[in-house]
Amino acid sequence: MWRIDKRILAQFDFFSIILIIPLIITSNWLIGEVVPALAQKQTAYIGVAFLAFIGVFLLPIRRMSWLIPLIYWINIGLLLAVEFFGHARLGAQRWIEIPFINATIQPSEFVKPALILMLAYLIYRNPPPTQGYRIKDFLKISFYILLPFILIVKEPDLGTALVLLLIGYGVLFFIGVYWKIWAVIIGTILLSSPLVYQYLLHDYQKLRIKDFLSEKPSYHVRQSIIAIGSGGLTGKSKDEATQTQMRFLPIATSDFIFAFLVERSGFLGALGIILIYVMLILHLLSLSIFNTDYYIKVVTISISFMIFIYMGVNIAMTIGYAPVVGLPLPMFSYGGSSFLNFIILFAIMQNLITFRYKDMYDARGTKSFL
Repeated sequence: MWRIDKRILAQFDFFSIILIIPLIITSNWLIGEVVPALAQKQTAYIGVAFLAFIGVFLLPIRRMSWLIPLIYWINIGLLLAVEFFGHARLGAQRWIEIPFINATIQPSEFVKPALILMLAYLIYRNPPPTQGYRIKDFLKISFYILLPFILIVKEPDLGTALVLLLIGYGVLFFIGVYWKIWAVIIGTILLSSPLVYQYLLHDYQKLRIKDFLSEKPSYHVRQSIIAIGSGGLTGKSKDEATQTQMRFLPIATSDFIFAFLVERSGFLGALGIILIYVMLILHLLSLSIFNTDYYIKVVTISISFMIFIYMGVNIAMTIGYAPVVGLPLPMFSYGGSSFLNFIILFAIMQNLITFRYKDMYDARGTKSFL
């Protein structure tokens, strides 16, 4: 007879799920108001993500840890395939066409969980000493961070590449690296920044920075600020939310969905969503701090950093405090790839937390709760 082991319920992190649910519900409500067909597609993405969550959660990840390097290198292979066989859109070569089904995939999205798992694998096998990693170990781990970064920058997709870089080195900073190494890195970044801007950035990337620094914001940002300002304390009704309903606000369901949220629900609605993100980030941070298992520490802090970066940049760009880049609001903006990535990462986290004791695996490599 099938039964649920009570130890599963005792270890499972319900709090993170409770925080994610209102994000999904509010997002679907907003998207449905603008384009009902997109809300239906988003519902389908949620269904697929739920199935993916169950599938990943049931995998014996610790017993299959030897597969993590293989998964990482398969993703590196896909990034290399983009270089030679990639499908270009809007001047960027980021996609690979899947034969016979008329669909494409974006390998840079799949690299995120692969890199996080690879970092967890490396750090678990070689924990840092008391004063942090020295130069040899630091360079070894940096290789696994910089390789996908360079390949994604070449597509070009600077936003995704920088997210990977910040997550990778954020994890190392949290886990521990000798302080002199950080001093050298910060000094190098400060000295090389003018050269990077002049010779490595593409023209459209320089234009975004110039728009951000100019006195007059770009059209997108101006309309976003108008939408945010018109929302007031409690927001407008659907018919009065003219910035969205009359299509003045561009990309209202994805990049600028936060401005749409403020127009409809006002300052209080925006504050509520931000508080949910803050609680989720702090909760993940606490899980990382109070766990000694390096798999859990790395995965939870990576998700925490990832949500913070995505949320911070997305909200900052909608109010004119950051250049406009294609970073969605986590688990809120319309889109399947980003949403699925976050849900898979949460499934990995839940698996590692729930089944962290080795006696939770039976001799066949399956979980004992079945």
